[in-house]
Amino acid sequence: MIGVVLADDHEMVRAGFRMVLEAEGDISVIGIAGSGQDAVGVAKRLRPEVVLMDIRMPGMDGLEATRLITAMPEAPRVVVVTTFDTDEYLRTALQAGASGFMLKDAGPRLLVEAVRAAAVGDALVSPSITVRLLGELAAGQSGAGAGHDLSDRELEIAAAIARGRTNEEIAADLFISLSTVKTHARSISGKIGARNRVEIAAWAWRARLVR
Repeated sequence: MIGVVLADDHEMVRAGFRMVLEAEGDISVIGIAGSGQDAVGVAKRLRPEVVLMDIRMPGMDGLEATRLITAMPEAPRVVVVTTFDTDEYLRTALQAGASGFMLKDAGPRLLVEAVRAAAVGDALVSPSITVRLLGELAAGQSGAGAGHDLSDRELEIAAAIARGRTNEEIAADLFISLSTVKTHARSISGKIGARNRVEIAAWAWRARLVR
């Protein structure tokens, strides 16, 4: 079971996220916080696997709270969930140690997948941000993805990840099982030396698998 703490100063948002997450059989919301300072205390006390963190909250903001939580021994993974679609927030969140960056309107399935990805040490970023950010990363590096031994299926999956598709969406698109998608993703990571989905996506952009 993946234990989650919800940190957001809006009760309606916390209630909505809780409803989405607890509809899944493998996720349990074990704590809530209404400020960054509360989030740090709750995370320290309850030791969840994942913290879903808003950015703008009273007192300590979510970015500072993320920095403090990820510095803890055996730290929980933090996924920043915000309404603010800015590259500055994204970069600051990732520098603070966040294991994902989601927009609140990304949809329930992507929220669930972000929690599951974070729980196993992966990272997931909202598709709209991924496309914009990775387009910038790929500029001027068109040959950086050459020289690989990925299969045709792995190339398809790497391209789908770069387009921001979730594992469940990739499975449906390619008519394969979810476990097969995960197996291919692990294989891709090993072959290209990527630590998470964000790095797979960056590689796919540089290899011009997507435009």
